[in-house]
Amino acid sequence: MMAPTHDLIIIGAGPAGMSAALHAAALGLKTLLLDEQSHPGGQIYRNVTQVPPKVAAVLGPDYRHGRGLAERLQQCGVDYRRGALVWEITEDLVVTFQQDERSSRVRARQIIAATGAMERPSPVPGWTLPGVLNAGAAQIAMKTSASVPQGPVVLAGAGPLLLLVACQLLEAGAEVTAVVQTAPRENLRRALRHLPAALGAPHYLIKGLKMLWRLRRAGVPLYQGASELRIEGEHQVQQVQFNIGPQRHTLAAKVVLLHHGVVPNTQLSRQLRLDHQWDAINLCWTPVVDAGGQTSLPGLRIAGDGAAIAGARAAEPAGVIAAAHAALAVGKIDAPTCAASVREAQAERDRHLRIRPFLDALYRPPQWLAQPPDEAIVCRCEEVTAGQIREMARLGCQGPNQTKFFSRCGMGPCQGRMCGLTVTQMLAQALHKSPEEVGAYHIRTPLKPIALASLAALADTEPLAPE
Repeated sequence: MMAPTHDLIIIGAGPAGMSAALHAAALGLKTLLLDEQSHPGGQIYRNVTQVPPKVAAVLGPDYRHGRGLAERLQQCGVDYRRGALVWEITEDLVVTFQQDERSSRVRARQIIAATGAMERPSPVPGWTLPGVLNAGAAQIAMKTSASVPQGPVVLAGAGPLLLLVACQLLEAGAEVTAVVQTAPRENLRRALRHLPAALGAPHYLIKGLKMLWRLRRAGVPLYQGASELRIEGEHQVQQVQFNIGPQRHTLAAKVVLLHHGVVPNTQLSRQLRLDHQWDAINLCWTPVVDAGGQTSLPGLRIAGDGAAIAGARAAEPAGVIAAAHAALAVGKIDAPTCAASVREAQAERDRHLRIRPFLDALYRPPQWLAQPPDEAIVCRCEEVTAGQIREMARLGCQGPNQTKFFSRCGMGPCQGRMCGLTVTQMLAQALHKSPEEVGAYHIRTPLKPIALASLAALADTEPLAPE
Protein backbone atom coordinates (compact mmCIF):
# COMPACT_ATOMS: atom_id res chain seq x y z
CA MET A 1 0.00 0.00 0.00
CA MET A 2 1.20 3.48 -0.85
CA ALA A 3 2.40 5.43 2.19
CA PRO A 4 0.59 8.70 2.96
CA THR A 5 2.22 11.71 1.33
CA HIS A 6 0.03 14.27 3.12
CA ASP A 7 -2.15 14.68 6.18
CA LEU A 8 -4.92 16.14 4.08
CA ILE A 9 -5.79 16.43 0.39
CA ILE A 10 -8.46 18.94 -0.61
CA ILE A 11 -10.10 18.64 -4.02
CA GLY A 12 -11.51 21.89 -5.37
CA ALA A 13 -10.54 25.53 -4.74
CA GLY A 14 -14.02 27.01 -4.48
CA PRO A 15 -15.25 28.68 -1.28
CA ALA A 16 -15.36 25.44 0.73
CA GLY A 17 -12.00 24.19 -0.54
CA MET A 18 -10.19 27.50 -0.04
CA SER A 19 -11.62 27.90 3.44
CA ALA A 20 -10.69 24.32 4.36
CA ALA A 21 -7.14 24.84 3.09
CA LEU A 22 -6.70 28.05 5.10
CA HIS A 23 -7.95 26.43 8.30
CA ALA A 24 -5.93 23.25 7.74
CA ALA A 25 -2.77 25.31 7.30
CA ALA A 26 -3.52 27.19 10.51
CA LEU A 27 -3.90 23.87 12.35
CA GLY A 28 -0.54 22.59 11.06
CA LEU A 29 -1.71 19.91 8.64
CA LYS A 30 0.49 19.01 5.70
CA THR A 31 -2.07 19.88 3.05
CA LEU A 32 -2.29 19.47 -0.73
CA LEU A 33 -4.95 21.44 -2.61
CA LEU A 34 -5.82 20.17 -6.09
CA ASP A 35 -7.93 22.27 -8.43
CA GLU A 36 -8.79 21.87 -12.09
CA GLN A 37 -8.87 25.61 -12.81
CA SER A 38 -5.88 27.88 -13.42
CA HIS A 39 -6.92 30.33 -10.67
CA PRO A 40 -8.65 29.83 -7.32
CA GLY A 41 -12.32 30.59 -6.80
CA GLY A 42 -14.29 27.63 -8.10
CA GLN A 43 -17.32 28.35 -10.27
CA ILE A 44 -18.86 31.02 -8.06
CA TYR A 45 -15.63 33.06 -7.72
CA ARG A 46 -14.11 32.00 -11.02
CA ASN A 47 -11.22 34.22 -12.14
CA VAL A 48 -11.87 36.58 -9.21
CA THR A 49 -8.19 37.51 -8.81
CA GLN A 50 -7.79 38.27 -12.53
CA VAL A 51 -11.06 39.85 -13.61
CA PRO A 52 -10.93 43.54 -14.70
CA PRO A 53 -12.44 46.02 -12.20
CA LYS A 54 -15.26 46.99 -14.59
CA VAL A 55 -16.34 43.37 -14.93
CA ALA A 56 -16.06 42.81 -11.17
CA ALA A 57 -18.36 45.81 -10.67
CA VAL A 58 -20.94 44.27 -13.01
CA LEU A 59 -20.76 40.91 -11.23
CA GLY A 60 -21.47 42.54 -7.89
CA PRO A 61 -20.30 42.49 -4.26
CA ASP A 62 -21.09 38.82 -3.66
CA TYR A 63 -18.63 37.88 -6.40
CA ARG A 64 -16.00 40.36 -5.21
CA HIS A 65 -16.15 38.85 -1.72
CA GLY A 66 -14.24 35.84 -3.05
CA ARG A 67 -11.17 37.91 -3.88
CA GLY A 68 -10.07 38.21 -0.28
CA LEU A 69 -10.45 34.48 0.25
CA ALA A 70 -8.45 33.68 -2.90
CA GLU A 71 -5.68 36.11 -2.02
CA ARG A 72 -5.32 34.67 1.49
CA LEU A 73 -5.12 31.19 0.01
CA GLN A 74 -2.16 32.12 -2.16
CA GLN A 75 -0.29 33.44 0.88
CA CYS A 76 -0.99 30.67 3.39
CA GLY A 77 1.74 28.22 2.32
CA VAL A 78 -0.51 25.32 1.32
CA ASP A 79 0.81 23.15 -1.53
CA TYR A 80 -1.67 24.41 -4.14
CA ARG A 81 -1.69 22.65 -7.53
CA ARG A 82 -3.48 24.50 -10.35
CA GLY A 83 -4.73 22.77 -13.46
CA ALA A 84 -4.86 19.47 -11.57
CA LEU A 85 -7.70 17.27 -12.84
CA VAL A 86 -8.55 14.57 -10.29
CA TRP A 87 -9.69 11.50 -12.20
CA GLU A 88 -9.69 8.76 -9.58
CA ILE A 89 -9.89 8.23 -5.83
CA THR A 90 -9.53 4.78 -4.29
CA GLU A 91 -10.98 3.45 -1.05
CA ASP A 92 -7.55 3.68 0.62
CA LEU A 93 -7.55 7.45 -0.12
CA VAL A 94 -5.12 7.42 -3.03
CA VAL A 95 -5.82 10.31 -5.38
CA THR A 96 -4.78 10.23 -9.04
CA PHE A 97 -4.69 13.52 -10.90
CA GLN A 98 -3.48 14.89 -14.21
CA GLN A 99 -1.39 18.06 -14.38
CA ASP A 100 0.64 19.29 -17.34
CA GLU A 101 -0.44 16.20 -19.33
CA ARG A 102 1.07 13.87 -16.76
CA SER A 103 -0.70 11.84 -14.09
CA SER A 104 0.52 11.48 -10.51
CA ARG A 105 -0.65 9.64 -7.41
CA VAL A 106 -0.73 10.94 -3.86
CA ARG A 107 -2.24 9.58 -0.68
CA ALA A 108 -3.56 11.31 2.42
CA ARG A 109 -4.81 10.31 5.82
CA GLN A 110 -7.86 12.51 5.20
CA ILE A 111 -9.52 13.87 2.05
CA ILE A 112 -11.96 16.75 1.74
CA ALA A 113 -13.89 16.79 -1.53
CA ALA A 114 -15.08 20.34 -2.21
CA THR A 115 -16.31 19.72 -5.74
CA GLY A 116 -19.31 22.02 -5.47
CA ALA A 117 -22.47 22.03 -7.53
CA MET A 118 -23.53 21.80 -11.15
CA GLU A 119 -26.57 23.17 -12.92
CA ARG A 120 -29.55 20.88 -13.15
CA PRO A 121 -30.14 19.70 -16.72
CA SER A 122 -33.11 21.29 -18.53
CA PRO A 123 -34.04 18.73 -21.22
CA VAL A 124 -36.74 20.73 -23.00
CA PRO A 125 -37.30 20.35 -26.74
CA GLY A 126 -34.69 22.40 -28.57
CA TRP A 127 -32.19 22.71 -25.72
CA THR A 128 -29.42 21.36 -27.96
CA LEU A 129 -29.80 24.11 -30.57
CA PRO A 130 -26.91 26.55 -31.08
CA GLY A 131 -27.61 29.61 -28.98
CA VAL A 132 -28.95 27.70 -25.98
CA LEU A 133 -26.74 27.80 -22.89
CA ASN A 134 -27.05 27.31 -19.20
CA ALA A 135 -27.32 30.62 -17.36
CA GLY A 136 -24.19 29.68 -15.45
CA ALA A 137 -22.26 29.33 -18.71
CA ALA A 138 -23.16 32.92 -19.64
CA GLN A 139 -21.95 34.03 -16.23
CA ILE A 140 -18.66 32.14 -16.69
CA ALA A 141 -18.17 33.91 -20.05
CA MET A 142 -18.47 37.23 -18.26
CA LYS A 143 -16.00 36.19 -15.57
CA THR A 144 -13.37 34.73 -17.87
CA SER A 145 -13.53 36.86 -21.00
CA ALA A 146 -15.86 39.79 -20.23
CA SER A 147 -18.15 38.61 -23.05
CA VAL A 148 -21.94 38.89 -23.14
CA PRO A 149 -24.49 37.38 -25.55
CA GLN A 150 -25.39 39.42 -28.62
CA GLY A 151 -28.98 39.87 -29.73
CA PRO A 152 -32.26 39.26 -27.89
CA VAL A 153 -31.72 37.10 -24.79
CA VAL A 154 -34.48 35.15 -23.05
CA LEU A 155 -33.79 33.57 -19.68
CA ALA A 156 -36.00 30.63 -18.71
CA GLY A 157 -36.18 28.48 -15.60
CA ALA A 158 -36.27 28.89 -11.85
CA GLY A 159 -33.87 29.87 -9.10
CA PRO A 160 -32.04 32.89 -7.72
CA LEU A 161 -29.22 32.53 -10.25
CA LEU A 162 -31.66 33.12 -13.10
CA LEU A 163 -32.53 36.57 -11.72
CA LEU A 164 -28.91 37.33 -10.83
CA VAL A 165 -27.62 36.55 -14.32
CA ALA A 166 -30.44 38.60 -15.86
CA CYS A 167 -29.43 41.61 -13.76
CA GLN A 168 -25.73 41.13 -14.50
CA LEU A 169 -26.42 40.95 -18.24
CA LEU A 170 -28.44 44.14 -18.04
CA GLU A 171 -25.56 45.89 -16.27
CA ALA A 172 -23.20 44.59 -18.97
CA GLY A 173 -25.36 46.03 -21.74
CA ALA A 174 -26.99 42.85 -23.05
CA GLU A 175 -30.46 42.90 -24.62
CA VAL A 176 -32.53 40.97 -22.07
CA THR A 177 -36.01 40.67 -23.57
CA ALA A 178 -37.75 38.45 -20.98
CA VAL A 179 -37.39 36.25 -17.92
CA VAL A 180 -39.65 33.20 -18.08
CA GLN A 181 -40.02 31.63 -14.64
CA THR A 182 -41.10 27.99 -14.63
CA ALA A 183 -41.53 27.50 -10.88
CA PRO A 184 -45.16 26.44 -10.31
CA ARG A 185 -47.38 29.08 -8.72
CA GLU A 186 -48.21 26.78 -5.81
CA ASN A 187 -44.53 26.90 -4.80
CA LEU A 188 -45.12 30.35 -3.27
CA ARG A 189 -47.81 29.00 -0.95
CA ARG A 190 -45.48 26.24 0.23
CA ALA A 191 -42.59 28.68 0.66
CA LEU A 192 -44.59 31.06 2.86
CA ARG A 193 -44.55 28.46 5.64
CA HIS A 194 -40.79 29.01 5.84
CA LEU A 195 -40.88 32.80 5.69
CA PRO A 196 -40.55 33.35 9.48
CA ALA A 197 -37.24 31.44 9.50
CA ALA A 198 -36.13 33.20 6.31
CA LEU A 199 -36.59 36.56 8.04
CA GLY A 200 -33.58 35.55 10.13
CA ALA A 201 -31.51 36.03 6.95
CA PRO A 202 -33.00 39.34 5.71
CA HIS A 203 -30.09 40.21 3.43
CA TYR A 204 -31.01 37.32 1.11
CA LEU A 205 -34.63 38.45 0.90
CA ILE A 206 -33.61 42.05 0.29
CA LYS A 207 -31.19 40.96 -2.43
CA GLY A 208 -33.97 39.03 -4.19
CA LEU A 209 -36.37 41.98 -4.03
CA LYS A 210 -33.69 44.30 -5.40
CA MET A 211 -33.12 41.99 -8.37
CA LEU A 212 -36.83 41.88 -9.14
CA TRP A 213 -37.02 45.67 -8.88
CA ARG A 214 -34.01 46.06 -11.18
CA LEU A 215 -35.68 43.93 -13.85
CA ARG A 216 -39.00 45.76 -13.56
CA ARG A 217 -37.28 49.13 -13.69
CA ALA A 218 -35.57 48.06 -16.91
CA GLY A 219 -38.92 47.02 -18.39
CA VAL A 220 -38.01 43.33 -18.66
CA PRO A 221 -41.21 41.23 -18.76
CA LEU A 222 -41.38 38.53 -16.06
CA TYR A 223 -43.60 35.58 -16.90
CA GLN A 224 -44.68 33.45 -13.91
CA GLY A 225 -45.68 29.80 -13.80
CA ALA A 226 -44.63 28.90 -17.34
CA SER A 227 -45.00 25.32 -18.58
CA GLU A 228 -44.53 23.29 -21.79
CA LEU A 229 -41.36 25.20 -22.58
CA ARG A 230 -40.04 24.65 -26.09
CA ILE A 231 -37.14 26.23 -28.01
CA GLU A 232 -37.44 26.39 -31.78
CA GLY A 233 -35.22 27.21 -34.74
CA GLU A 234 -33.83 25.77 -37.93
CA HIS A 235 -30.08 25.90 -37.43
CA GLN A 236 -30.02 28.09 -34.29
CA VAL A 237 -32.43 29.52 -31.76
CA GLN A 238 -35.18 31.64 -33.25
CA GLN A 239 -37.94 31.63 -30.65
CA VAL A 240 -39.14 30.33 -27.31
CA GLN A 241 -42.66 29.04 -26.72
CA PHE A 242 -44.40 28.35 -23.40
CA ASN A 243 -47.80 28.29 -21.74
CA ILE A 244 -49.08 30.54 -18.98
CA GLY A 245 -52.25 28.73 -18.00
CA PRO A 246 -54.18 28.06 -21.23
CA GLN A 247 -52.45 30.84 -23.19
CA ARG A 248 -49.52 30.06 -25.49
CA HIS A 249 -46.72 32.65 -25.71
CA THR A 250 -44.00 33.01 -28.34
CA LEU A 251 -40.90 35.17 -27.86
CA ALA A 252 -38.24 35.89 -30.47
CA ALA A 253 -34.72 35.11 -29.24
CA LYS A 254 -31.22 34.70 -30.52
CA VAL A 255 -29.90 33.38 -27.21
CA VAL A 256 -31.76 31.34 -24.58
CA LEU A 257 -30.28 30.85 -21.12
CA LEU A 258 -31.74 27.93 -19.15
CA HIS A 259 -31.49 27.43 -15.41
CA HIS A 260 -33.43 25.21 -13.01
CA GLY A 261 -31.28 25.45 -9.94
CA VAL A 262 -28.09 23.67 -8.97
CA VAL A 263 -27.53 20.19 -7.56
CA PRO A 264 -24.56 18.59 -5.77
CA ASN A 265 -21.84 17.31 -8.08
CA THR A 266 -21.85 13.65 -7.02
CA GLN A 267 -19.58 12.20 -9.71
CA LEU A 268 -16.68 11.66 -7.31
CA SER A 269 -18.83 10.23 -4.51
CA ARG A 270 -20.61 7.99 -7.00
CA GLN A 271 -17.30 6.70 -8.32
CA LEU A 272 -16.49 5.59 -4.76
CA ARG A 273 -19.95 4.01 -4.29
CA LEU A 274 -20.59 6.15 -1.20
CA ASP A 275 -23.99 6.17 0.47
CA HIS A 276 -26.43 8.65 -1.10
CA GLN A 277 -30.01 9.66 -0.42
CA TRP A 278 -32.71 11.18 -2.60
CA ASP A 279 -33.69 14.75 -1.69
CA ALA A 280 -37.43 14.85 -2.35
CA ILE A 281 -37.58 18.64 -2.03
CA ASN A 282 -34.75 19.52 -4.41
CA LEU A 283 -35.21 16.40 -6.58
CA CYS A 284 -31.58 15.33 -6.57
CA TRP A 285 -29.10 12.96 -4.95
CA THR A 286 -27.04 14.04 -1.95
CA PRO A 287 -24.21 12.07 -0.29
CA VAL A 288 -24.82 11.00 3.29
CA VAL A 289 -22.51 13.00 5.59
CA ASP A 290 -22.30 13.75 9.30
CA ALA A 291 -21.76 17.11 11.01
CA GLY A 292 -18.05 17.02 10.17
CA GLY A 293 -18.61 16.15 6.52
CA GLN A 294 -17.62 12.50 7.03
CA THR A 295 -19.05 10.18 4.37
CA SER A 296 -19.61 6.43 4.47
CA LEU A 297 -15.92 5.99 3.51
CA PRO A 298 -13.75 6.61 6.59
CA GLY A 299 -11.39 9.51 6.02
CA LEU A 300 -13.25 11.05 3.09
CA ARG A 301 -15.26 14.19 3.83
CA ILE A 302 -17.40 16.39 1.62
CA ALA A 303 -17.77 20.11 2.29
CA GLY A 304 -19.86 22.80 0.64
CA ASP A 305 -22.46 22.40 -2.07
CA GLY A 306 -21.12 18.96 -2.97
CA ALA A 307 -22.82 17.73 0.21
CA ALA A 308 -26.04 19.77 -0.05
CA ILE A 309 -26.88 23.04 -1.76
CA ALA A 310 -26.44 25.89 0.70
CA GLY A 311 -24.65 28.63 -1.25
CA ALA A 312 -21.15 30.06 -1.34
CA ARG A 313 -21.30 31.91 1.96
CA ALA A 314 -22.42 28.76 3.79
CA ALA A 315 -19.72 26.74 2.03
CA GLU A 316 -16.92 28.75 3.66
CA PRO A 317 -17.70 27.75 7.26
CA ALA A 318 -18.43 24.22 6.03
CA GLY A 319 -14.82 24.06 4.85
CA VAL A 320 -13.58 25.20 8.25
CA ILE A 321 -15.69 22.54 9.99
CA ALA A 322 -14.45 19.75 7.70
CA ALA A 323 -10.80 20.80 8.12
CA ALA A 324 -11.10 20.89 11.91
CA HIS A 325 -12.61 17.39 12.00
CA ALA A 326 -9.87 16.17 9.65
CA ALA A 327 -7.27 17.58 12.03
CA LEU A 328 -9.00 15.79 14.92
CA ALA A 329 -8.99 12.52 12.98
CA VAL A 330 -5.24 12.65 12.32
CA GLY A 331 -4.44 13.65 15.90
CA LYS A 332 -3.33 17.25 15.29
CA ILE A 333 -5.91 18.58 17.75
CA ASP A 334 -8.04 17.10 20.52
CA ALA A 335 -11.83 17.05 20.77
CA PRO A 336 -12.20 20.20 22.94
CA THR A 337 -9.95 22.15 20.57
CA CYS A 338 -11.94 20.89 17.60
CA ALA A 339 -15.22 21.93 19.22
CA ALA A 340 -13.86 25.39 19.97
CA SER A 341 -12.43 25.65 16.47
CA VAL A 342 -15.76 25.05 14.75
CA ARG A 343 -18.13 26.85 17.12
CA GLU A 344 -18.06 30.18 15.30
CA ALA A 345 -18.08 28.55 11.88
CA GLN A 346 -21.12 26.45 12.79
CA ALA A 347 -23.00 29.54 13.97
CA GLU A 348 -22.14 31.35 10.73
CA ARG A 349 -23.23 28.41 8.62
CA ASP A 350 -26.51 28.16 10.51
CA ARG A 351 -27.21 31.83 9.81
CA HIS A 352 -26.82 31.29 6.09
CA LEU A 353 -28.92 28.12 6.16
CA ARG A 354 -31.99 29.93 7.53
CA ILE A 355 -33.00 30.98 4.03
CA ARG A 356 -32.66 27.54 2.45
CA PRO A 357 -36.09 25.99 3.27
CA PHE A 358 -37.78 29.11 1.85
CA LEU A 359 -35.69 29.11 -1.35
CA ASP A 360 -35.92 25.35 -1.79
CA ALA A 361 -39.72 25.48 -1.62
CA LEU A 362 -40.04 28.62 -3.75
CA TYR A 363 -37.83 27.37 -6.58
CA ARG A 364 -38.61 23.65 -6.49
CA PRO A 365 -38.33 22.48 -10.11
CA PRO A 366 -41.60 21.78 -11.94
CA GLN A 367 -42.48 18.11 -12.25
CA TRP A 368 -42.79 18.38 -16.05
CA LEU A 369 -39.08 19.21 -16.33
CA ALA A 370 -38.14 15.60 -15.53
CA GLN A 371 -40.78 14.20 -17.88
CA PRO A 372 -39.86 15.72 -21.26
CA PRO A 373 -41.83 14.86 -24.41
CA ASP A 374 -40.65 11.86 -26.40
CA GLU A 375 -38.81 13.91 -29.04
CA ALA A 376 -36.66 15.80 -26.53
CA ILE A 377 -33.02 14.73 -26.33
CA VAL A 378 -32.09 13.66 -22.79
CA CYS A 379 -28.54 12.34 -23.28
CA ARG A 380 -26.70 14.98 -25.26
CA CYS A 381 -23.53 12.90 -25.65
CA GLU A 382 -25.25 9.96 -27.34
CA GLU A 383 -28.37 11.82 -28.58
CA VAL A 384 -30.79 9.53 -26.76
CA THR A 385 -34.35 10.85 -26.62
CA ALA A 386 -36.93 10.71 -23.86
CA GLY A 387 -39.00 8.37 -26.02
CA GLN A 388 -36.11 5.90 -26.22
CA ILE A 389 -35.70 5.94 -22.44
CA ARG A 390 -39.41 5.20 -22.00
CA GLU A 391 -39.00 2.37 -24.49
CA MET A 392 -36.18 0.98 -22.34
CA ALA A 393 -38.55 0.90 -19.37
CA ARG A 394 -41.17 -0.94 -21.45
CA LEU A 395 -38.51 -3.46 -22.47
CA GLY A 396 -37.86 -4.22 -18.80
CA CYS A 397 -34.96 -1.96 -17.80
CA GLN A 398 -35.18 -1.45 -14.04
CA GLY A 399 -32.56 1.27 -13.62
CA PRO A 400 -30.22 3.73 -15.33
CA ASN A 401 -27.39 1.24 -15.73
CA GLN A 402 -29.58 -1.14 -17.74
CA THR A 403 -30.72 1.71 -19.98
CA LYS A 404 -27.04 2.47 -20.52
CA PHE A 405 -26.43 -1.04 -21.86
CA PHE A 406 -29.50 -0.95 -24.11
CA SER A 407 -29.26 2.60 -25.47
CA ARG A 408 -25.78 4.01 -24.61
CA CYS A 409 -27.56 6.73 -22.61
CA GLY A 410 -24.99 7.96 -20.09
CA MET A 411 -22.00 6.40 -21.90
CA GLY A 412 -20.63 9.68 -23.24
CA PRO A 413 -17.66 11.62 -21.90
CA CYS A 414 -19.79 13.42 -19.27
CA GLN A 415 -20.71 10.03 -17.70
CA GLY A 416 -24.30 11.05 -17.09
CA ARG A 417 -23.75 14.50 -15.62
CA MET A 418 -26.28 15.96 -18.05
CA CYS A 419 -28.80 13.13 -18.12
CA GLY A 420 -28.47 11.15 -14.89
CA LEU A 421 -31.12 12.94 -12.81
CA THR A 422 -33.61 12.98 -15.67
CA VAL A 423 -33.15 9.28 -16.42
CA THR A 424 -33.66 8.34 -12.76
CA GLN A 425 -36.85 10.39 -12.53
CA MET A 426 -38.23 9.19 -15.86
CA LEU A 427 -37.66 5.55 -14.96
CA ALA A 428 -39.15 6.06 -11.51
CA GLN A 429 -42.36 7.35 -13.05
CA ALA A 430 -42.48 4.73 -15.81
CA LEU A 431 -41.84 1.85 -13.39
CA HIS A 432 -44.01 3.25 -10.56
CA LYS A 433 -41.03 3.16 -8.23
CA SER A 434 -39.23 5.69 -6.06
CA PRO A 435 -35.96 7.26 -7.23
CA GLU A 436 -34.18 5.36 -4.44
CA GLU A 437 -35.44 2.07 -5.84
CA VAL A 438 -34.42 3.02 -9.38
CA GLY A 439 -30.94 4.25 -8.38
CA ALA A 440 -28.32 6.18 -10.32
CA TYR A 441 -25.55 5.59 -12.85
CA HIS A 442 -22.40 3.80 -11.74
CA ILE A 443 -19.54 6.22 -12.35
CA ARG A 444 -16.23 4.70 -13.37
CA THR A 445 -12.63 5.79 -13.62
CA PRO A 446 -11.58 8.12 -15.16
CA LEU A 447 -14.00 10.74 -13.85
CA LYS A 448 -13.20 12.90 -16.88
CA PRO A 449 -11.45 12.15 -20.18
CA ILE A 450 -7.66 12.05 -19.90
CA ALA A 451 -4.83 11.61 -22.38
CA LEU A 452 -3.46 8.09 -22.89
CA ALA A 453 0.04 9.50 -22.54
CA SER A 454 -0.93 10.84 -19.12
CA LEU A 455 -2.15 7.41 -18.08
CA ALA A 456 1.00 5.74 -19.39
CA ALA A 457 3.15 8.17 -17.39
CA LEU A 458 1.87 6.57 -14.18
CA ALA A 459 4.25 3.67 -14.83
CA ASP A 460 7.25 5.85 -13.99
CA THR A 461 5.72 8.37 -11.61
CA GLU A 462 8.11 9.72 -9.00
CA PRO A 463 7.07 11.03 -5.57
CA LEU A 464 5.33 14.38 -5.83
CA ALA A 465 7.80 17.20 -5.28
CA PRO A 466 6.65 20.41 -3.58
CA GLU A 467 5.95 23.34 -5.93
